[in-house]
Formats: sequence, C-alpha cells, structure tokens
Amino acid sequence: MIIEVHPQFKNERIYSSENAYNVILKAFETMDDIDRAKESFFVLGLTRNRHIKYLDLASVGILSGTLVHAREVFRRAIAHSSDSIVIAHNHPSGNMTASSADDKITASIKESGKIIGIEVIDHIIFSETEYYSYADNGRL
Repeated sequence: MIIEVHPQFKNERIYSSENAYNVILKAFETMDDIDRAKESFFVLGLTRNRHIKYLDLASVGILSGTLVHAREVFRRAIAHSSDSIVIAHNHPSGNMTASSADDKITASIKESGKIIGIEVIDHIIFSETEYYSYADNGRL
C-alpha cells in the first residue's frame, strides 16, 4: 500500500539513516494505535539521486513479527523504476536488537536486489523513539 509522504519530505533526498528514519517515522505516526502496535515493513523507493519516489507499506503483521518476501519488496521498486531502496520495520517491543530472522530477510532482499539491479542501501529497525541501521553498523 502506497503511503503518502509527509509534505515536509516531498522533495527530500535520503542522505543518511537518520533522514530515512524521520521520513518513515512521520508516516508511521499517521497509523492508528492498533496498527502501530503491530510489526510493519516499509520500503522507501529512491531515484538515482536518492530523492523519494514512493513509500510502500509492504506488510503489516502481528505484535511479534510480519511476513515479508523479496517479491513484495521489489514489486513497486520495479514498477517505479527505482534505483535503490531503504527497507525498514518497527519493533513494537522497543528492542532495537536485530533478530536472526531480521538478518536473514536483510540478506535475502539484498541478494535479490543485486540480481535485479536495485541497491538496498539500508535496513532500519525502529521504534517511535530510536532506530538501528544495518548500514551504519557495517552489516549491509
């Protein structure tokens, strides 16, 4: 589901994990309390110059997880001719530690992106107050 990017970010360039987090968090905050309490997976599609093309809510799960597949992550990226993407999901628990499942999906999506020529520039795990960036921590 395409989510409206907040007007303050319409012409934004994604130049850091903090910048990407702020864009995604602003959209996340528009969700109701029940949906914010579930794990959700977002895809931020970018141009070659890292301007935002779209923000996709690719999956909404349950309190402790969500299903995501590379096919769903790249569907809009291909349709919108994106050069790169940032993937992100929330941890409703507030624990920013990446799980082994998080590591596996990151590796799978990154490898799929290599095959089709769309770079995954970051995977951000976030809460409403903080975030963890795979790229910033040398794990991407």
